[in-house]
Amino acid sequence: MPAAAKAAKAKVAAAAAAAAAGGGDGGKGNAAGAQGGGVSKDASGGSFDIGLVDAKEGEVVTRFPPEPSGFLHIGHAKAALLNEYFARHYKGKLILRFDDTNPAKEKDDFVQAIMADVATLGIKPDVVTYSSDHFEALMVKAESLFAEGKIYVDDTPVEEMRNQRMHGIASARREASVEENLALWREMVEGTPRGQQCCVRFKLDMTNNNKALRDPVAWRVNVDTPHHRTGTKFKVYPTYDCACPFVDAIEGVSHALRTSEYKDREAQYQWIQAAMGLRTVHLWDYSRLNFEFTTLSKRKLGALVAAGSVGGWDDPRFPTVQGVCRRGLQVAALREFILSQGASKNMTLQTWEKLWTFNKRIIDPVCPRHTAVESDGKVLLTLAPGDDVPAAPTSRMVAKHKKHPPAGEKAQWKSGSLWIDGADAATMGVQEEVTLMDWGNCVVVDIVKDAAGRITEIKGKLNLAGDVKSTKLKLHWLAHCPGVAAAQPVPLVLKEYGHWLTKRKFEDEDDVATLFSTASETVRTAYGDVACADLKKGDVLQLERKGYFVCDVPAGAIDPATGACASAAVLLGIPDGREKK
Repeated sequence: MPAAAKAAKAKVAAAAAAAAAGGGDGGKGNAAGAQGGGVSKDASGGSFDIGLVDAKEGEVVTRFPPEPSGFLHIGHAKAALLNEYFARHYKGKLILRFDDTNPAKEKDDFVQAIMADVATLGIKPDVVTYSSDHFEALMVKAESLFAEGKIYVDDTPVEEMRNQRMHGIASARREASVEENLALWREMVEGTPRGQQCCVRFKLDMTNNNKALRDPVAWRVNVDTPHHRTGTKFKVYPTYDCACPFVDAIEGVSHALRTSEYKDREAQYQWIQAAMGLRTVHLWDYSRLNFEFTTLSKRKLGALVAAGSVGGWDDPRFPTVQGVCRRGLQVAALREFILSQGASKNMTLQTWEKLWTFNKRIIDPVCPRHTAVESDGKVLLTLAPGDDVPAAPTSRMVAKHKKHPPAGEKAQWKSGSLWIDGADAATMGVQEEVTLMDWGNCVVVDIVKDAAGRITEIKGKLNLAGDVKSTKLKLHWLAHCPGVAAAQPVPLVLKEYGHWLTKRKFEDEDDVATLFSTASETVRTAYGDVACADLKKGDVLQLERKGYFVCDVPAGAIDPATGACASAAVLLGIPDGREKK
């Protein structure tokens, strides 16, 4: 293995250790990830030994060029993190460039969202640029390309042009004179009705087996939508295929990392740089990130947002950076997952369970434990009076995480009557001994039911001398303390999510609207222990025997007289990485 590759892997492993050591933030959102955690080498053998051509320390410049037409998704996160990795490994420079060449789809709101997403990922670009910074220079370049016969203006209707490209048929405008081309180009620049009928195409090879080389479009007219930065200054805009090789070369990019879907366009990219007389930029392709039951198409994600099928680009079901982080994914876990794959070219369909397993390893050792009882069907467990049963409600301070003291403490209330889950009550039998978690054993004395056969109360007697290891049922519980303001449980809304698409492998031609699962969100209500009133947005916690959650909306203010919260805390379920049956 080359020394550079060994050093790269060592650096990644060291970063992972640092991230793990600094991960004890009590589950506060993505604070740990924002410090730029890393990854240890994954069992799948992710490698960064990709042999970047002519990569020299201090001279490598990479770029991450998102289009501001939506929020970043985790596929973009992979691109951003890989570009950052190589820029930092070679002590070079990372450019964040907004590919804003299509005003019909782009907004400044998306620019701001992407900037926030990049910051969330812990990435600090050395410079932020825009493709629109180079519109003037590209238009000047067009004049020389016309003179050299390397581009031409085409007024072929769009569908006919697509058919001609598919079958290798040259346009009737392909051999027009320089004067004719320049005249129509000026019509385009002015945005006249005649100019709006035209586009500019590169003159490559209409018979090439690689259809990307069949005279791709270089400039097109847009007079309907002002550009988010340049307004109505321009009427003609370069395509991505035209702008990208030009801007890469002008901005000093040394290595352009692109997903393998661009493989067929590498020859096009290189031809354009040569035709424009630009320095050569090295290309490297890597596999696109694909997930089961998911699409990463911004166009299709945007269609669901526009239709109101989801709550927005940050919907917890969405594969956007904001969506998965809102659902409780720690940035350190996302970085670890992505970097563990290395820069492989192998296309794979990833499972969400693998990503959430990385996440569990980070949150479980540090996140506080809380207790909750579901509202629907909850049952009162009444304890017989005795020395171990308080005559009046009492409280004590207990650790929120027994193995992680920095998680802090919370008040635990005890009384002679306790709320338990109805599902637990339904499994209990008379004379059965059960364990009250963090208290001791209890023997069921009686089960009271109403006329319909529903359990309304369970009567029990403490048996603290009993062996907690011998019981099958371990009960979580909340003290029932009417009239004691400080002991009132906190109302909770628990939202959990399943796969939001019904098809395991989503294809480009699939209709996202028909495959969207309206049952992908389930909502239930519960009551949590008094410490749940202190949860802040982004706090990660475990509800005992219910799973991991992240606070999406904190509880409303507490009425000091009654102890009641003005509104419920909304908690979003965090998958634990286990595949649901």
